[in-house]
Amino acid sequence: MNWLGLEGKTVVVTGAGGGIGQAVARAFAGQGARVVLLDRDQERTASLVAELGGGAFTVACDVSKAADIAAAADRVEREGRVDVLVNNAGILRPGRLESVSEADWSAMLAVNLTGYLAAAQAFGRGMIARGRGALVHVASIAGTQPQPASGAYSASKAAILMLSRQLAYEWGPKGIRSNTLSPGLVRTPLSEPFYRDEEVKARREAMVPAGRIATPEDMADVALFLASPRSSYVSGQDIVVDGGLSQALMGLVPRPGYA
Repeated sequence: MNWLGLEGKTVVVTGAGGGIGQAVARAFAGQGARVVLLDRDQERTASLVAELGGGAFTVACDVSKAADIAAAADRVEREGRVDVLVNNAGILRPGRLESVSEADWSAMLAVNLTGYLAAAQAFGRGMIARGRGALVHVASIAGTQPQPASGAYSASKAAILMLSRQLAYEWGPKGIRSNTLSPGLVRTPLSEPFYRDEEVKARREAMVPAGRIATPEDMADVALFLASPRSSYVSGQDIVVDGGLSQALMGLVPRPGYA
C-alpha cells in the first residue's frame, strides 16, 4: 500500500481547484500524504479539503503575486515541513501573436512561469535546508508543439521545461529533484465544452494513437511517480503524457500507397 513511499509526506499543490489539481490532490491523499491546496478560488477547494481528510487544508493564493506565495509558504511551514511541490496553476488567454496585448501576454507569464519560479523558491527553501525534496511542474505538449491563437501559452510552457531543467541542475547537489509532466489532450471542466460536441470529440480521439482523451487522473498518476522515492534518480526530465499524440505528426502527411 505504501509502495510509492509517500505516506506521511506533505505535498503542496498550486491551482488545486482545477481539474488536474483536484485529481493530483486526491491521488496524493490516497497514498497517505497530507495535501495543502493553494488556489485563488477557496470555494472550489473547501469541499475538497473535507473529502481528503488526513490534515489537508487550503490556503488562498494567487501565484502571480509574490506576497501571496510568501504568505502561503509561511503558513504551510508553520504546520510542518514540505516534501513535495506540484506546480500546477495555469491560465490561458486566447490571442494571435500579431494582436496579443502586452497585458494578456504578461498575465499568462506571471502565472504560468514566474509563479512556478516563485513557488519553487518559497517552498524550496525549506527543502534545501533539509537536503531533500521533489518538484513536479505541469507543463504541456504545447511547450514543444506550438499551439496557435493561444497568446503566450506555448512560450510559457516551453519556458517551464527549461526552468525545471535549470532547477534540477542547480538544486540537485542540495538534494532536490525537479521534473515536468506534459499533458496532451485532457478532459477537464475547462475543456469540457469541446467534448459535448460528439463530432469534435470523435475527431480529437481519432488523433490520439491511444484512442481516447486523457483524464486528470492519468496526469495525477505520473505526478505521484515523479514525486516519489521510486523516481529518486530521475531529475531534469519531461514525461509526456499524451497517449502518443505528439508522435502522430507524420501520420498527417499524405503518402499515396502507404495507407
